[in-house]
Amino acid sequence: MRAAPKARRPYAAALTLAAALLAADALSAQWAHWRGPTRDGASPETGLISEWSLEGDNLLWKAPLVGRSTPVVFDGRVCVNGRVGEGITRQEMAACYDAETGEQLWEHRFNVYHTSVPWTRVGWANVAGDPETGYLYVQGVGGHFYCIDSRDGSIVWWKPLIEEYGFMEGYGGRTQTPFVDGDRVIVSFSNTSWGGETKPLHRYRAFDKRTGELLWVSQPADSQSDKNTQSTPNVMVVGEKRLIVAGNGDGGIYAVEAYTGEPVWGFSLSQRGINTSVVVDGSTVFAAHSEENVDGSGTMGRVVAIDGTGSGDVTATHERWRLPLGVGFSSPGLADGRLYLLDNSANLYAVDAASGEQLWEVNVGRVGKASPVIADGKVYVTEVNGRFAIVETGDEEASIADLTEIPMPGEGRPAEIYSSVAVADGRLYFTTEEGLYALGDPEREAAPATPPATAPAAATPPSGSGDPARLRVMPAEVLLYPGESAELRAMAFDADGNPLGERSATWSLAGLGGEVDAEGRYTAPDEHRSQQGRVVARVGDLEASGRVRVMQGLPITESFDSVGVGSQPGYAMAYAFTFKAADLDGERVFAKGPSPVKIDRHITFLGRHDLSDYTIAGDVMATREGRRWGDVGLINSGYTLELLGAHRSLEVRSWQAGLRMAKRIDFAWEPGVWYRMVFEVRERDGKALVRGKVWPKGEPEPEEWSITAEDPLPISAGAPGLSAYSPALLYFDNIEVTKNR
Repeated sequence: MRAAPKARRPYAAALTLAAALLAADALSAQWAHWRGPTRDGASPETGLISEWSLEGDNLLWKAPLVGRSTPVVFDGRVCVNGRVGEGITRQEMAACYDAETGEQLWEHRFNVYHTSVPWTRVGWANVAGDPETGYLYVQGVGGHFYCIDSRDGSIVWWKPLIEEYGFMEGYGGRTQTPFVDGDRVIVSFSNTSWGGETKPLHRYRAFDKRTGELLWVSQPADSQSDKNTQSTPNVMVVGEKRLIVAGNGDGGIYAVEAYTGEPVWGFSLSQRGINTSVVVDGSTVFAAHSEENVDGSGTMGRVVAIDGTGSGDVTATHERWRLPLGVGFSSPGLADGRLYLLDNSANLYAVDAASGEQLWEVNVGRVGKASPVIADGKVYVTEVNGRFAIVETGDEEASIADLTEIPMPGEGRPAEIYSSVAVADGRLYFTTEEGLYALGDPEREAAPATPPATAPAAATPPSGSGDPARLRVMPAEVLLYPGESAELRAMAFDADGNPLGERSATWSLAGLGGEVDAEGRYTAPDEHRSQQGRVVARVGDLEASGRVRVMQGLPITESFDSVGVGSQPGYAMAYAFTFKAADLDGERVFAKGPSPVKIDRHITFLGRHDLSDYTIAGDVMATREGRRWGDVGLINSGYTLELLGAHRSLEVRSWQAGLRMAKRIDFAWEPGVWYRMVFEVRERDGKALVRGKVWPKGEPEPEEWSITAEDPLPISAGAPGLSAYSPALLYFDNIEVTKNR
């Protein structure tokens, strides 16, 4: 781990109103963040139930839903994500319900594609609500990031994180939850992109919560152990410095400045990625994991209290206490000076937050994944195997007051529960594999809760002062067509990373054609070509830059002749680093070989995510080494046409793991032979018609399509690209993307 390097990341914006509104949220009975108004799993509410039953006692309503995430509750709505449909209609979804009655107010369904996440793990990340705007933020397993108006379900803005930022989806399905802080919504994920983001790392991105403009990107770690993690950021204020604190895919806990993304400190904790979210109490950060510890102790798992006032690498200097517990998925809860921890075996512990002394322990099941919620002298906690436990707490011991087991109807097994509990207006809300539940006393009238004794740090952000010490360009990254323009701004920040506002700058270009004027307006050259580079701002001795990618529209041709051996086209996205130009039989081609880490399936994109109604064609060839024979194909608008080596077949699909609309036919193709592929997707009558042709290169093109599939849930747009599973060498050449005739 490196010690808080200097990084150039941007943000701007007004804080007083946002701070006041966030404070109001913290002092309300709403549960807009999955860990509650104080983001620590604690609620100030009293008079909550101590028992309930599936037969109806204190069960206010139940809505049909298949989910594994924690609901949020704000403005009288319960909002959640999950999965919906059967067979070819399977999709991810987000929905809001009337908190009083359980009536569904709206739902938004969206397709899952470009991912190996299985159906049972769709809808993993929690949604995040923003009472100030009424917006709901949803991050899907396939990298779809939505801002939705929770009042009517309309889409405010949307980001395809795989095709635009190189989001690396995790095979296990763990997906990070968005985090709203002031005017920003922060998401994190492992990615590999272009330029300075080619190296796969777990990065943090802050977007303007209203517009979706990218404000800053932070990469505090210089390596990653896992791309499949789910730690949600939290916020703390140390002196005049506002920090975002989160676990990372390299196994560390990092703090970065909230308005700039500048790394401040890092703490090495685990040899694998962090899946739990941190809890903050003043200047103390509580973190947990269940993998190998970094100090070579030979033990698995640890809970630590970190002094959050340091800088650089604080691993050896700022640990306040440690406890040898394997808490790998459940995030800690904090209330009244006690830390509540659910280990991987579903043992619930109470620990003195100041000293780390264990106070008591009680078992609630076999598998602990959900996070404990503390309210009204009780801990509400669910267990994977269908258990909902209400634990009465004491100073030295605890007991289970109520334990309800929820079955999966007609299957003779418990319904899986990964959701934590949301507490709002005297009610408890949670999701299971077979429903969304609302529990509470039916005789109690809904009323605001007593405000918490201490508002979270988010309620009191400092304001900037003094001379500029940092400079950021906003937006941090833009995507343009040739001839288009973008307005960039130079934003100044003080030595603590607090915003000072926009500054007049001297602007220049680095690696880009086109022009930038004195106001920061960049105009791309009106030429049919792609390019990438930076727009640079200078204010006094300070310098910062924004990334710009100019992507040509259709037609696109790429023969790789101008790409240097061992490199990629500069505009290529996603896993482009796994593909490299090579010389083969005197010709320049694009090649992909076996992965040194034995993960051989990757995709890369050669065009924009908003293209539609087009055909992609290209030459492909696979080699064979013993029994190892790869798969090679093309991508069009979220669909893949691929020759499968092990099956000697041809397949069209949109979702590798789900195979929702997939079709496969026998196709006697051979290794070491070049084939020409043509892949067309067109939408008509509300359906996608997906067709492909494959034939030996040099022979006449067949009149008939080799394979045809129809999708009743069409993917309307998507980037053209290449798909490869490469246990042995694969090759691509002569790519052409043209508008459908």
